[in-house]
Amino acid sequence: MRFLLFFLDGIGLGNNDTSINPFAIASMPRLRSLLDGHRLTADIPFPLVSQNATLAALDACLGVEGLPQSATGQASLLTGKNVPALLGYHYGPKPNGEIAACLSNNNLFITLNKKGINVGFLNAYPQPYFDGIASGHRIPGAIAMAANQADVHLMTADDLYNGDAISADLTGQGWREHLGYCDAPLLSPAQAGEQLARLSKRYEFSLFEYWLSDIAGHKQDMQHACKLLETLDQTIGGLSDAWDGKGLVIVVSDHGNLEDLGTRRHTLNPVPLLLIGDAGLRRQFINNLGIQPPISYDLTNVYKMIVDAFTTTTSPEPMG
Repeated sequence: MRFLLFFLDGIGLGNNDTSINPFAIASMPRLRSLLDGHRLTADIPFPLVSQNATLAALDACLGVEGLPQSATGQASLLTGKNVPALLGYHYGPKPNGEIAACLSNNNLFITLNKKGINVGFLNAYPQPYFDGIASGHRIPGAIAMAANQADVHLMTADDLYNGDAISADLTGQGWREHLGYCDAPLLSPAQAGEQLARLSKRYEFSLFEYWLSDIAGHKQDMQHACKLLETLDQTIGGLSDAWDGKGLVIVVSDHGNLEDLGTRRHTLNPVPLLLIGDAGLRRQFINNLGIQPPISYDLTNVYKMIVDAFTTTTSPEPMG
């Protein structure tokens, strides 16, 4: 059994409104096929169960006043704790000292490592990122911070060139255009999905972080947002085609944003939890949540679902 957590920053379940929601108009045939023809909007009956996927909604507000933010949302996903409630506020985009302390005390990477689970973080980071961290001029995001606290290897440019990691933009074009790596390997979006599936076979649990969705939401550019979603759709298609049916792809976000281009700010909308793969595991995950729809569950449930799945598995399959 293995799990790939495909994290999408800033994606909520918004109204089916073509004037503000790119999910209402973008061409996303692969995702719609997984969702029995539905678009990824708030009018889906939750939880939706199709032949190859299950979709639920997660509360990202967590009972705390204000707009959800990346650092506290991601920390809640990674720790199973209601971090905004512990702090008394939402915070982001990068962790402050209090959030860093929450992450250092048994985040998902640490917990699985202690259980002997083979874990990996699939994003490649360019050398200027490491230089910025070392100089103190850059603060890592919550996910990279959690991986570092668990001594999980942060992939480098060498890993990207060797085919052992994925660019944050999926295709690698950004490394060429913005980072000065003029010969960085390029992938089509579908090939990026296939590579995510291939790399995940090396681990029992792996994670990939996609943050361009949050940036696109803040830009409020419908054409740009639709193009990004169409790229993401092709990646999800390549990933689902290459997935061998064992284990699950877990697609989840931390807060709403991209689904409402009428505002530059985050939203109060629930976020999607999309499970792709083994039907029995999908059913087990949803049953383990133990809460009734329609606003199904919250961000803290994801940690428990993953940890419980490994706790109840006595003989993990060998890694490829």
